[in-house]
Amino acid sequence: MERSPRPVDWGGGPRPDLWRRHGRGEMTSQSGSAGPEGHPRLHDASPALRRDGAEVWTDFVLSGHSNSCSSSLGWEFPSLLPQEPMEPQGAKRGAGEMKDGATGGPPKRTRPAPSLPTDASLYVGPFPFYRRPSELGCFSLDAERRYHGDSRALRYFAPPPAHGSAPDFDLREGYPERYRPRDEETREGLDHLLRWLLEHRGQLEGGPGWLAGAVVTWRGHLTKLLTTPYELREGWQLAASRLQGTLYLSEVETPAAKAQRLARPPLLRELMYMGYKFEQYMCADTPGGSPDPSGEVNTNVAFCSVLRSRLGTHPLLFSGEVDCTDPKAPSSQPPACYVELKTSKEMHSPGQWKSFYRHKLLKWWAQSFLPGVPRVVAGFRDPEGSVRSLRTFPTMEMFELIRADREGWNPSVCMNFCAAFLSFAQSTVTQDDPRLVHLFSWEPGGPVTVSVHYDAPYAFLPTWYVDAVTQDFPSPPKTPCPGN
Repeated sequence: MERSPRPVDWGGGPRPDLWRRHGRGEMTSQSGSAGPEGHPRLHDASPALRRDGAEVWTDFVLSGHSNSCSSSLGWEFPSLLPQEPMEPQGAKRGAGEMKDGATGGPPKRTRPAPSLPTDASLYVGPFPFYRRPSELGCFSLDAERRYHGDSRALRYFAPPPAHGSAPDFDLREGYPERYRPRDEETREGLDHLLRWLLEHRGQLEGGPGWLAGAVVTWRGHLTKLLTTPYELREGWQLAASRLQGTLYLSEVETPAAKAQRLARPPLLRELMYMGYKFEQYMCADTPGGSPDPSGEVNTNVAFCSVLRSRLGTHPLLFSGEVDCTDPKAPSSQPPACYVELKTSKEMHSPGQWKSFYRHKLLKWWAQSFLPGVPRVVAGFRDPEGSVRSLRTFPTMEMFELIRADREGWNPSVCMNFCAAFLSFAQSTVTQDDPRLVHLFSWEPGGPVTVSVHYDAPYAFLPTWYVDAVTQDFPSPPKTPCPGN
């Protein structure tokens, strides 16, 4: 079911060389043009990014595009906190412009609150540097949603024979009698990832000091950022706090998302079950074992990979749930052995496939590309909920399916926007205070805006974590994970 990775043309220019190790070299930002009036301006002051022999997940160079975004995306943003505007030397004041404290004339001009535009056309440009993700460790959540610092929840890819009869998986079987969904009223924030971080911060490459410049978050939050320039329906909110130099990002449920969740129709709840049921048909508890679809579907159970990467100048430490590992994969080293499992309705026309490639495949790509998962295996179901066919989508080849569509998505736009947002957040959240929260909000059609809050309800770094980090408690031994 798997094809060997090969170079992919990600739009406009010559095919880049993917899946390769780069030698020593430099990649510097390019000069960019000013954005629309009132928007942040691109500049070329970002430091050069040195590869220094590190594996680069992908270093795409797209030709034929405007340079409205540089490869490392350095943005100039005013701080959200009140500050004295600087007056250029030799600048002349026009009529009515006064020094602070002067009397008479109109009030002093105030600097507008910072915002980040999201229009896709502003982020067309070379693909930014993105380091090949490497797994640092893992953890599991059991049937009661309890944390375990090991791989006990990891499942093994066990598909039906490739040349056998078409699968006939009944995705409605067991619903709702054997369905135990996670309590969505419980807002976990970053708690499970923070617990892993406390246990292993002493074993991080470069020591705990490496975290001082890093961004810590969930993979799902980064996925939302990647898809933002093309998202037409759902907005988002991300809370950001800084602690000992590390920037933490945690999603906040928007009022619209909460209302939608509480009013979720029965059909949608059943469709959610079908996705988990498909995993039950495709996974075994042991390598070489057989799936057992007769058990309970419990969405509390999860296996999570913790990964390290870098986007532009931003070190990343993030975690994401993994569906399964393939014991027959060419490489046993995570994340190259991981497989993402998805379901979708059957397609019967070119128009349906085009819509699928434009929308659903974008989210599949973003979710898999970020952690370095090499392929998605999809089950296509009929109206009765039975899977009739399986198809493998190699992550690095997904864009080929949409590249000729002028209204499709572009990976460089997704990654450039994500890099721009991280620069925006880093330059906005400057005060080191876990009780201070900058809430980044976005609705389709508008820019990303920021508001400032203190303590509840937006503060999300738990006291036990803040105390442990600030008091520098000793770390327990590292728990081994598969492939580490």
